[in-house]
Parts: sequence; C-alpha cells; structure tokens
Amino acid sequence: MANNLSSATTTRNHSFGLIKDNTTQLADGYLSKTPIFQYILLSICFPMWGAAASLNDVLITQFKSIFTLSDFASAFVQSAFYGGYFLIAIPASRVIRNWSYKAGILIGLTFYIIGCSMFFPASHMATYSVFLAALFAIAVGLSFLETSCNTYSSMVGPKKYSTLRLNISQTFYPLGSIFGILLGKYLIFTDGQALHKTLDSLQGEEKTRFANEMLQRTLHPYAFIIAVLVVLLVLVAITQMPHCKPLRNDAKEAQAKISETLSYLASNKVFCAGIFTQFMYVGMQTAVWSFTIRLALTLDHSINERTASNFMVGAFAAFFVGKFIANLLISKFDADLVLMGYSILGICSLIYVVTVPNMSAVYMAIVTSGLFGPCWATIYSRTLDTITDKRHTETGGAVIVMSIIGGAVIPLVQGYLSDATGSMQFSFVVNIVCFAVILFYFLFMHRSTKKMGVK
Repeated sequence: MANNLSSATTTRNHSFGLIKDNTTQLADGYLSKTPIFQYILLSICFPMWGAAASLNDVLITQFKSIFTLSDFASAFVQSAFYGGYFLIAIPASRVIRNWSYKAGILIGLTFYIIGCSMFFPASHMATYSVFLAALFAIAVGLSFLETSCNTYSSMVGPKKYSTLRLNISQTFYPLGSIFGILLGKYLIFTDGQALHKTLDSLQGEEKTRFANEMLQRTLHPYAFIIAVLVVLLVLVAITQMPHCKPLRNDAKEAQAKISETLSYLASNKVFCAGIFTQFMYVGMQTAVWSFTIRLALTLDHSINERTASNFMVGAFAAFFVGKFIANLLISKFDADLVLMGYSILGICSLIYVVTVPNMSAVYMAIVTSGLFGPCWATIYSRTLDTITDKRHTETGGAVIVMSIIGGAVIPLVQGYLSDATGSMQFSFVVNIVCFAVILFYFLFMHRSTKKMGVK
C-alpha cells in the first residue's frame, strides 16, 4: 500500500442498521470524502454547547438580582464557564491523541451531563459559588467536546473544504443558542415586573422564599438538556467514527512530548497571532451576549427580563443568518476578505451601540451578533493550518480551544468598566477593540497569503 494512502472500509452503525462504505484516508489525516451520517452526528454536538453558553447569559441576569451582584461579580459566571475550557483543553487533547476523537466526544458528553445534574444540589444550597462549580463541571465536558469536534469537523473530509466544513458545523451553534435562550426565557424568567424590582419590594422571610423559588426555576432547562444529552451519548457510542489522524510509518515519529509540542507552537508566530485573535473574538462574543439583556433593561426601564430576553433570541437568529451568508461568501470569495468586511461592519455597529442613547442601540447590538458569524470557525481553521508538523495537530487544536479563556476575561473587563463609569452602554467600547484586532489579523493573513502566492 502506498505511504500516502490507506484504504479504510468503515462500517457505520445507526438505528436503521449497518451500512458499509469505502473511504480513503490520506496520510495527513483528512478523508477523500465526508461520511455524511457521522458528519451530521458530529455537527449535532455543536448546538449543545451553544445552548449551555446562551443559558449563561440568562443566569447572569438572574443571579445578579437574586444574589445582589455588581456587573463585575455577575460576569464570574462566564469566568467559571470558560475557565473550565482553559484548564481542560490540553488534557482533552492528550486523551484524543492516545485514544480517539470519539472517546473525547463521549467523555465530553458524560461530564456535560454530570455538570447539569449538579444544578439540582446547587439550587438547594442556594449559594453563588456552588452554582459556579456546576458551571465549571459543564465547561469540563464542553472543553472535551469542542477540542474533539472542532478539529474533527475540519478533518472529516477533503482538506480543501476544511474551513467550509467547520463553518457549516458551526452554523448549528446559533440554533443551540436560540434553543438555550428560549429555555431560559420560558423556564427561568417570569412575567410581571423585573426581578430586581420584585425583590426590592419584599422583606425578610418573604424575600428569601421568593429568591429560593427563582433559583429553583434554574433547574428546569438543565433537566431538559440532560434528556437530550443522554440520547446523543447513546447515538455516538453505537456509531463507528472515522480515525482522521495522520498516518505514520514510524510509531516514534507519531508521538510528540507535550513540551516538544508547546515549544513548537510557541515558536510559530502566526499560530500565536491566531491564538490571540481567537482570545479577543471569544471574549467579545461572550461580553456582547452577556450584557445585551442588561443593556435593554438599562435603556428601557419598563420591560422585564423575559421581554428583554427576546433581544437575545434576535441576536442568535442574526448570528445564524450571519453564518449562513458567510458560508455562501466564503465558498465564492477569499475568506480573509470576507472576514475583513465583517470586521469593519462590526466596528461600525459597535460604535453605534456606544454612542446612540436609545433602544436602537440594542437593535444594533443584534446586528453586531450577526457579524460574529464566520469568526470562530475561520480563525480556528486558519490557525490550525499553520501547524505543518501534524504530530502536533491534536494539542494545537486544544491550545486554540484554550483561547476561549477570553470569554472569562473580556466580560470581566466590560463589567468593571460598566461599574466604574456607571454606563453599561459605554462599556461596549471594549468590544470595538476586539473587533479591531480581528480586522488586523485577517488583513495580515491576506497580505501574507498574497506574498506566498507571488513567491
């Protein structure tokens, strides 16, 4: 058999029985064609972490009122969540390297279920720190999922379609986000006046009892998510998944020590630039979504949390549309140019959010969400492609996932700025800086590509 090819016959199990299909895996780990059922099953994992992330935006608003938190303190919801990503990503990559992408997905789904289950004892203990611990456990599972699924989606088919394939999988993400925000709207938020106003009107034991009732409502969406996760876990477990790892003749060549990998990645300046850009992007996305509901409540005192959550539904719908349009544009035009255009429009929309003191600023924040569309997947794929030594692919993908720690940092910066200036609206200036970083990154990548083309 030739060194650069390996004929692999895969037997795929699903509920309708056994299907045999011949696929060819290339030496770099990519496949000659995409196995459709496995790709769909893999893509279904993407909305599951979208649902978890969007529920955080609901929890920030709910916890701020129940536990009487500042904007800075309430942002620790995102710190606990994305801190879990940061700490677990590399261990997850080692599991994938030594086992398989499928093993990473199964472990991720299992920890996700455990984290959701922790909300039940947390609601009875009724302390903010215990809820943060439950969110951290969920993040452990999602770190395994994202480390596995993002790289896997880009690998499970021909290399030339890797960016498009990941963008398509990422298109499912906002559907999960919409699902999560709707669960929060109808199962956590209530009708009537805003929660903080209701709590301010109560005293003593009556106030404590009502606050506990509101905490109990946080259980409902997670019980529903657990049921979905169990079904997904079973489907993945019974389905044979492609290997999608580089083929090596020398077993020693295929193994790279973690210190060797990190040294290799640290010396790759373009990779490091991609990491920083992803850090800023995830931070911006998380910060905008964390405070969109708060922005609406600040600009219109007549609405409550349930009504304000409609803006988040609009934001995630815009995110979906933005991704869909970006997929079409990237299939026809240079991805760097598409991202530069999105970034310029994003900066303009955020300037509007910061400077116009009426509810139209909230609608422009929704437009901004639409311009997030292609950022994560394109930055991820471009950064992963800078790893020319494929022994470091799994760990490199994990380091990119670690950049999600931006979601723990940037919301804190914005929350602190809001508290310091007394203006939630002005605090969105933080996100203008983030979008500017993305613009300069893709401008640099575009110029670098053109120089390589000339050579």
